[in-house]
Amino acid sequence: MADFNEIAKQFVAHYYTTFDTDRKSLAPLYREGSMLTFQSDQLMGAGAITEKLASLPFAKVVHKYDRTDAQPTPNGILIVVAGQLLVDDGEQPLSYTQTFLLAQDAAGSYYVQNDIFNLVVF
Repeated sequence: MADFNEIAKQFVAHYYTTFDTDRKSLAPLYREGSMLTFQSDQLMGAGAITEKLASLPFAKVVHKYDRTDAQPTPNGILIVVAGQLLVDDGEQPLSYTQTFLLAQDAAGSYYVQNDIFNLVVF
């Protein structure tokens, strides 16, 4: 397996850059067997996931992630991200955690098998 930490770092940078500029463009990162849990709302499949992300009630978002941890799995990489996000030019950042399980397809490409997102509320 290639350097899982480097793959995780590149994936996270690509994911949040894409999310912050054009959420619909995240579709190729998911497959029909992919699952997203977004604040307890569970969705299955690339279409449903992309629709959910595109329909979130804000026009602008900026992710700032403070920490990215990764571990190899038998068929991919587990990634946990902690950070903050600002929506619609807000001044109060919202803390979040997001966990990705990247799986490798037959061609050796990585895709998001599982994705769990939660705002951290104190």
